Amino acid sequence: MRHVPRQQFLQGLRGVDLATVTSPPLFLAPLSVLEAGTCWAENPSAFAAPALEASAEKRALLVLRWFLLSLKRQFYVGDIHGTGYVKKPLNAFLGEILVGTWHNDNHPSVLGQESRNGNKTKTQLLVEQVSHHPPTTALYVWDAENGISGQAFSRVKMVFNTGLGSHDVAGVGIDICQAGHGMLHIDRFDEDHLIPAPRARIKGLLSGSMFPELVGTSYMVSSAGFVSEIRFSPPETGRGVLGWLRSNEESRRNRFEAVVYRRDDADKTPLYKVSGQWSGVFTIADGRTGEVIETCDLTDLRRREGEMAAPEDMDPWESRRAWGAVTEPLSKGHLAEASREKTRLEKAQREMRVAERHAGKTWEPLFFEVEKGRSDTFDRLAAAVPWPTENKADVMWKVKEETVRAHKRPFRQGLTPFG
Repeated sequence: MRHVPRQQFLQGLRGVDLATVTSPPLFLAPLSVLEAGTCWAENPSAFAAPALEASAEKRALLVLRWFLLSLKRQFYVGDIHGTGYVKKPLNAFLGEILVGTWHNDNHPSVLGQESRNGNKTKTQLLVEQVSHHPPTTALYVWDAENGISGQAFSRVKMVFNTGLGSHDVAGVGIDICQAGHGMLHIDRFDEDHLIPAPRARIKGLLSGSMFPELVGTSYMVSSAGFVSEIRFSPPETGRGVLGWLRSNEESRRNRFEAVVYRRDDADKTPLYKVSGQWSGVFTIADGRTGEVIETCDLTDLRRREGEMAAPEDMDPWESRRAWGAVTEPLSKGHLAEASREKTRLEKAQREMRVAERHAGKTWEPLFFEVEKGRSDTFDRLAAAVPWPTENKADVMWKVKEETVRAHKRPFRQGLTPFG
């Protein structure tokens, strides 16, 4: 057999789309990728906080804070044991749904504010896999009592990257390229906030100890005239955000710096500065005085389970019921059984797509639809910053808000993921 140099081999894999590739059970986490969406609802007080704040600049800060608090659960979704390393979640199948509710009664004040409704929050979430080629997930999260809601969609492309010639993160890894965005709406102020879908790289591929690293610069834009700019720092230098050396590898991961400034300020004078680790400790400081307002510690953050139906009471299209025959043996290390059940579901899904083509039918999502034309709100807010061109997608998804809020089981009468 002809020997292929390592560099040539790695270059040959570069750019290959891995989003729909079936991974061996050994590398799989016992949960669906839809579970990543729960990150937006797991901190109900943080989600409600912008709706309770009278100051527009503080609202921009609070939206940034909520976003940062979500990143660990979003990108470490495959780390179910809190080890700091991840496995690949199961690829969602077309029509898969996740529904949950998170309560946080009598939550503490956030940055000195108090709730208008007795410090009670109730955040609800619905996630649906709306497309399989390309893999696209859409979600809607809302707190009706406090008048705040968010919708988002993301098309994911995963490509192997050798790291050769990379300027942001060196070394072999899998790039997670997201095309999409979120939009948060606050009823009380009729205010919108454009939410980014950061680019990530999964590192540690060759060692088997994989962890996520966010790269590049992301922006959040408020219709009230404020911008949050987040710069994710490359870890390869072994230095912290401000340049000092770190001896511990984990202390060099997941670092960022963020500033909040007025959109019409060409000098980008910081109103607030936020820095640290999005998976560990970060601080929020007043950009004018330097005073630290809050320190957020996610070091020992554990997954917060929402209220969900018992698997036996779930609809056949809900993630935890649909994947139960796979996730249970995966959790116990019974890889052969997990592989058989996974193959059975994937085969049934392929057969459904063939039957649809023969019948001349097109799959229709239940709770989301393609947005016809351009979104004026998105175009107006994205124009304020160097929004990634790859995220200005021709196909955008929007929520059927009334349908989501009135959802009830069964979702698809007489039809299951197996036909």
